[in-house]
Amino acid sequence: MIRDLDLQPLRSRLLEGQRILIRAKRGWVWNQMFVLEEFSGPDPILVGRLHTDLDVGNKNIRYVLAGEGAGTIFAINDKTGDIHAMKRLDREEKAEYTLTAQVINRDTNEPLEPPSEFIIKVQDINDNPPQFIEGPYQGSVPEMSPVGTSVTRVTATDADDPVYGNSAKLVYSILEGQPYFSIDQNSVIKVALAGMDRELREEYLVVIQAKDMGGHMGGLSGTTTVTITLTDINDNPPKFSKGSYEFTIPEDLGIGKPGGRVKANDRDIGENARSTYSIVGGDERDVFQIITDSPTQEGILSLKKPLDFESKKFYNLTVVATNVRSSTTGVPFLDQAVVKVVVEDADEPPVFTESMYVFEVHENAPITTVIGTVAARDQDAMRSLIRYSIDRHTDLERQFNIHVEDGKITLAKPLDRETDTWHNITVTATEIRNHSQISRAIVAIRVLDINDNAPEFPAEYEAYLCENGKPGQVRGCTLSLTLAHSRSFIGITLPGEWDKFVIRCGPESRQKQEFYLLPIVVTDDGDPPMSSTNTLTIRVCGCSKDGVVQSCNPEAFVLPIGLSMGALIAILACIILLLVIVVLFVTLRRHKNEPLIIKDDEDVRENIIRYDDEGGGEEDTEAFDIATLQNPDGINGFLPRKDIKPDLQFMPRQGHHSGPNGVDVDEFINVRLHEADNDPTAPPYDSIQIYGYEGRGSVAGSLSSLETASSDSDQNYDYLREWGPRFRRLGELYSVGESDRDP
Repeated sequence: MIRDLDLQPLRSRLLEGQRILIRAKRGWVWNQMFVLEEFSGPDPILVGRLHTDLDVGNKNIRYVLAGEGAGTIFAINDKTGDIHAMKRLDREEKAEYTLTAQVINRDTNEPLEPPSEFIIKVQDINDNPPQFIEGPYQGSVPEMSPVGTSVTRVTATDADDPVYGNSAKLVYSILEGQPYFSIDQNSVIKVALAGMDRELREEYLVVIQAKDMGGHMGGLSGTTTVTITLTDINDNPPKFSKGSYEFTIPEDLGIGKPGGRVKANDRDIGENARSTYSIVGGDERDVFQIITDSPTQEGILSLKKPLDFESKKFYNLTVVATNVRSSTTGVPFLDQAVVKVVVEDADEPPVFTESMYVFEVHENAPITTVIGTVAARDQDAMRSLIRYSIDRHTDLERQFNIHVEDGKITLAKPLDRETDTWHNITVTATEIRNHSQISRAIVAIRVLDINDNAPEFPAEYEAYLCENGKPGQVRGCTLSLTLAHSRSFIGITLPGEWDKFVIRCGPESRQKQEFYLLPIVVTDDGDPPMSSTNTLTIRVCGCSKDGVVQSCNPEAFVLPIGLSMGALIAILACIILLLVIVVLFVTLRRHKNEPLIIKDDEDVRENIIRYDDEGGGEEDTEAFDIATLQNPDGINGFLPRKDIKPDLQFMPRQGHHSGPNGVDVDEFINVRLHEADNDPTAPPYDSIQIYGYEGRGSVAGSLSSLETASSDSDQNYDYLREWGPRFRRLGELYSVGESDRDP
């Protein structure tokens, strides 16, 4: 909206020639402009027109536009002030733009008035349909829910302006899912049909529509789907598939083993379909039990007691299946069925008349004596004959036999109670009709005692008597007999020639006889009586005056008193001194017989030669010549190896470091070492080469003991004799040299 302003103040100042534009009021006034979004067409759309009161006549003015979207989205005619939208506008992206307009001098670009700010608002049109951002939806409701029960809520959003017109006013409706469900004005889905049964239909697909413009013509719409599931409630009882069951159970079925299965089906699911089984009626309910198998929801019939076909062949039971959870009415859901059990005759093993047999037999019983009889019976309807046998793992020595038909146990080998008092064997009874049916029984056989062992001493007894003692002083022996039959003995007697032993042996001494062997006859009171002869050892010991034993060992004869202990020691010392003098004399005599000049082949100080390999000879002694090191002035070259002809000949090099006569001993040694190390065709030497040359001109001098005047006199070679026979000869040679130099 444009209106004229009072221009008098401005005109008066311009007449005065003032260059600075000072205005108290703007030349135009407006608040905001409006433009519809989503315009279409090839030409720009006119948004509005600006006009200033300075635009009179042909003044040279220009309109300038700045701000959001100026020059890109919005453009202004600098002569007329018309504003056009150059691009498509979308309110959902940007709802308004803030711009600034100003009038400047076209020639000088000087502002003729301050800038003015205005707003261009984009007016909404219904160009966005409703959308269900969170769809598709899932919902659930219990089956048999009443009408009006809430299921879930859906929500749609519209990007149009909710405060301008009806572009964002939504209305919800159900396109699919009637007459089961409905939706209210708050977009809540509710149950519209009562009595919906999950067992008939569990899942429903509902299509919901949201339409803007209040649902009027021309409005936009959006849809979504809602999957509604009916949850289960316990509204169905368990039901057996048939009213009666019949099972055939063998009589040898083990305790707790399954004999049959029953099942009551329930149309419900989960916990609502879980049932428990029980026996509520019938005969002999204490014989059977029924348990619930949770994974399969079956009732398993098993035994609490063993069955016996010969005693009872049929059982009638009443089985009930009851839901674990209560029904919706509070009354428990259950169903019952009749179970008939037919006992089947099974081929059972024979049964012994006793679980354990105990028999007795004397140890002197003859072979084939009948010890006892075992008996077993086949309790099946078809009586089978029984064969008996002994498990030889329990009778390894085969001391017993059994009759295969009548079960009589007889003796096969003699028994000895002193060896084994009890014998435990296992007897088996096997059906002739079915050899797999076997029973076992334990037979304990006790061996009775007879008097067949004489009493014996349990150990070798020893007694003692004092030397030169009085008659009747035998000490230290209390006889304790071992009676094999736990009988008391009648007495102990001595043979006729020993009856006066105690009196005769009194005055004997240890020097004549150290011990005596006294035979003793022991007799028991068995039937018949048994006797044995045992030996008692009596030692003669030295005793004190009180009769206390001091020593039972024989003593050495005491020398006659005449020489004291000191005299004996002096005699022994003289003998030892005499032996030492003899040894020294023999040693000195051997040293005098040794030659003063040592032979060349024994001078081990100059050359050490080993002949522990095959071969050897004169050439071996020339393998090393120590004189070469002692006199390096005579070296003109090197000697070739004589044991083989070397493939390569190494000539000594002229070294830079030589001795006083121009001979380099170090180079000589290196050549020899190189020749020995690099000749693979040569056999190993049988001599030891040692190069101990330290060089000449050394301040320390030679470290070798060879040709030294002080080493022979200062060195003691007696320790070499302690190294063994190989060094003893070397020590003697050096010792001889020292003895020769002493005079």
